[in-house]
Amino acid sequence: MKRSQVVFALAALAGIASGAQAATPESIAHGKYLSIAGDCAACHTAAGGQPFAGGLKMSTPVGAIYSTNITPDKSTGIGDYSYDDFAKAVRGGVKKDGSSLYPAMPYPSYAKITDSDLHDLYDYFMQGVKPVSQANHDSDIPWPLNMRWPLSLWRWAFTDDKTFASTPDKSAQWQRGAYLVQGLAHCGSCHTPRGIGFQEKALDQSDKAYLAGGTLEGWHAPDLTATQADGLGRWSQQDIVEFLKTGANTQASAFGSMTEVVNHSTQFLTDNDLNAIAIYLKSLPASHVMPAPQNSDATAQALFKGDVSQPGAQIYLDNCAACHRSDGKGYTRTFPALAHNSAVLSDDPSSVISMILQGDKRVSTQSAPTGLAMPDFGWRLDDQQVADVATFVRDGWGNHAKPVTADQVKDIRKITIESEPGQEPQK
Repeated sequence: MKRSQVVFALAALAGIASGAQAATPESIAHGKYLSIAGDCAACHTAAGGQPFAGGLKMSTPVGAIYSTNITPDKSTGIGDYSYDDFAKAVRGGVKKDGSSLYPAMPYPSYAKITDSDLHDLYDYFMQGVKPVSQANHDSDIPWPLNMRWPLSLWRWAFTDDKTFASTPDKSAQWQRGAYLVQGLAHCGSCHTPRGIGFQEKALDQSDKAYLAGGTLEGWHAPDLTATQADGLGRWSQQDIVEFLKTGANTQASAFGSMTEVVNHSTQFLTDNDLNAIAIYLKSLPASHVMPAPQNSDATAQALFKGDVSQPGAQIYLDNCAACHRSDGKGYTRTFPALAHNSAVLSDDPSSVISMILQGDKRVSTQSAPTGLAMPDFGWRLDDQQVADVATFVRDGWGNHAKPVTADQVKDIRKITIESEPGQEPQK
């Protein structure tokens, strides 16, 4: 008998003795795919660290927390977790010792994972992941806010422990897309607005707030409903599939934390699952009324003629036009268009401001390996200059989004640039 067969035979015996479902090569392989769909590596792997060993810093309104070690190491990871322990943590936000997990762990979404899928996830993490001995970091949240017992009240008030339930009269593809979006992919964690308790205002399509856009760590995750201006109303099903697979399409490019989602997760999903996600998202009605932008060449004509009288116009020509062009149309699948870009048109300008301040890098995927970068401008543009060029972009080429203020830029700068070591604030 081969060594691998011995391992699985012993695992099966252990599973029978404990009453747990026995692991198989198929369950472990499927569990790995589910971990990719759940984007587990993005949060539980620090830059330069071992896979799933934790240590990634995540900012919250009350202080930073660090992701935990979820390798099967028995002393610092989850190696001594039974399946029931694992299920309570993933679905319910409760650790083996009974303490509460911070809801940065998206257990409100993971509660929807089916028993079968959760068993496969358990098999993968216990037998398909390399154990790593790495102690977990304490949070930077000060006392008394770091006490965890109030989180049990938070769970009672804001979570639903029901697994995914099918919706009558919907296709199998729609059901699959809903299951992935609401559960494993936990799209609502970023794309749904948060309430007074920092809870997601909705967990599925029964509430129009679901996937209506949310702001975290200085970035605004766009509306994923059918809103024409700042949502997916002008995107086709294929646009969504292409975006999730490559990080870009003719409409937009991934930015901020979405680049990590594409990098670690969505580019590896099957075409069937990507299409299911797209079908579900395209079924969501508009969360609010915002008409689609109208074509206008007034901005382009003014720049062609050298008219830079509008605030921000000269800054745009000097810093942005080489890549995004004076007509705001960019270069297809290379530098995104700013004209009629749904992320640019959002009521919340956080992403536009953060992009100007910090720059960003296009995700490099298997099908689109060239990761182009946008430089940061926060080091040489002051708050008013950033506000001017952001307003120019949001009001150019028929965009008509709200103007940006210097105070808004100042607030985003504090969250982003000034929180990084060695960065000097701009006055």
